Amino acid sequence: MTVFDAVLTASTALDVMAASRGGAAAIAARQSTRLARLRESALRRSPFYRRCHHGLADAPLQALPPVQKTELMESFDDWVTDPRVHLSDLLTFLRDPQRIGDAYAGSFVVWESSGSSGEPGVFVQDARAMAVYDAIESLRRSTPRPLQRWLDPLFIGERMAFVGATGGHFATAVTVERLRRLNPWVAQSMRTFSILQPLSALTAQLEEWAPSVLATYPTAAALLADEAQHGRLRINPDEVWTGGETLTPAMRHLIESGLACSVRNSYGTSEFLPIAWECDEGLLHLNADWVILEPVDAQMRPVPPGELGSTTLLTNLANFVQPLIRYDVGDQVRFTDQPCGCGSALPAIEVHGRRDAVLQMRGAAGRQITLLPLALTTVLEEQAGLYDFQLCQRDPTTLVLRVGTHGATAAAAVQRACTALRGFAQQQGVMDVRVFAEAGVLPARGRTGKAPRVVAAPADKPAAVPAREPERPKRSHS
Repeated sequence: MTVFDAVLTASTALDVMAASRGGAAAIAARQSTRLARLRESALRRSPFYRRCHHGLADAPLQALPPVQKTELMESFDDWVTDPRVHLSDLLTFLRDPQRIGDAYAGSFVVWESSGSSGEPGVFVQDARAMAVYDAIESLRRSTPRPLQRWLDPLFIGERMAFVGATGGHFATAVTVERLRRLNPWVAQSMRTFSILQPLSALTAQLEEWAPSVLATYPTAAALLADEAQHGRLRINPDEVWTGGETLTPAMRHLIESGLACSVRNSYGTSEFLPIAWECDEGLLHLNADWVILEPVDAQMRPVPPGELGSTTLLTNLANFVQPLIRYDVGDQVRFTDQPCGCGSALPAIEVHGRRDAVLQMRGAAGRQITLLPLALTTVLEEQAGLYDFQLCQRDPTTLVLRVGTHGATAAAAVQRACTALRGFAQQQGVMDVRVFAEAGVLPARGRTGKAPRVVAAPADKPAAVPAREPERPKRSHS
């Protein structure tokens, strides 16, 4: 059982099409109306927002206080607006991997975010919010093969592969499973592949499936493209869809040349899945009729178009169950100050997210082994329950795990983490990996709250290996 309302989805799709054709005025009018409804509902139904916005009912959006993930999670049951939603029950639900894609309380789609800012999040969507996400994904995702999409809008003739973290209730994993349940044709044409398995196993599975569309993270797509260039992966996708990380120009070039196909990037978060889509001109267009982004400086003041903010505040106009109004999403965003050549009335943005490093480690017989940052952080979160950390590479066989806390609880978590890291690295082929731990030395976070969690060793100055035993955290005074 999953969440889907055919009437809501159809009506929302018609509105999305009308807004796209109506120009900037139609988009602005929809945004204004939806924001007013969201604020009224939040004040009436959310105790958290009644306190947070007390006396501000008539204030403009920019006068409302920004909110952080930590304070929302601490007040979760007061934040949500439906009495059927309780954090304690949700956490039990999320601990069961067999329930990925299930409807919570028969009415809600639920997923969890990573703890990239030191705090994992739990996000709940009802049928109305999912109808918005479905309509935007179906109608605004640009494709290099428009005729194919016109003749096959449900992707029945495609073989789609999603490569990512598949063992938890993450947004993409939940979304893929939901689509498979809703549409039997999609279930036959779409498969998921774990990013945590050894690269040789992943490439063998992809070759057997032979996808025509590959959806994954930029670092994973670049790794697979490199494998293809060296003859270790033989697939011929027509399209690669990337998202979830920053796609650099170098990554795009490697993917396009290595896999000999077109790349389409998107920007989304657990807080709002389809924030922006990439047009034929290569720019990301904000779905501004359903989501508001405010780039701000370190003092939470708005920055002008063309200037990169220190962080970004997000307002989700589709989700009334779990209102997000001026939520600090942590990414840096810049609005372009020139119209896009594609002609879309939706504003174009440039996104700078956190850039974790791909680690190159030494395997047997000196063979180079690549460890992807998403896989490493997933191992630490899922197997060790560790979220606030930094993993630094010292040399081709040595990793240092840094956590900001210390004491007995931190020691137990770090011990689990070191064991999990060694097991994962060895599974990938880094046989003599060493993992050291340091407590109380997590780097200070900037205004974005997203310090890099995976840091590669400097190419020119490899650091010395610390002279201490692994798995025994010590407080650093440096």
